[in-house]
Amino acid sequence: MQLDHLNLYVSDVNRSRTFYEAILPCSGHVLVRDFGEVAVGFGDRNYAVLALVRQTQTIQTTHVAFRVDTRSEVNQIYTLALKAGASDNGPPGLRPHNHEHYYACFVFDPDGHNLEFVCHHDVA
Repeated sequence: MQLDHLNLYVSDVNRSRTFYEAILPCSGHVLVRDFGEVAVGFGDRNYAVLALVRQTQTIQTTHVAFRVDTRSEVNQIYTLALKAGASDNGPPGLRPHNHEHYYACFVFDPDGHNLEFVCHHDVA
């Protein structure tokens, strides 16, 4: 079984769209669906795997991890995310408690979702 898509609830679709447009292209995800202030979808080609959906009630935050191919991509996305307004939740580095090559960074998006960008390889 493979994950098909994920809805991430946000308080302001336009604000979140701007944030995610700044960071997701590095992981191969671009805007592929646009429903205005209701929702937008990011993915590859014409298929959305991550939807940002407007939620008018209190946002229940979550953790989402994006896999990338190299440690330099983790570093790049971390820098882009901070420039786009993310809050730091753990700079790029090895997390050997997960496994010896687990290299990741963590940031909070505008709604407080904990985003992780992780490389599982010993590849700079």
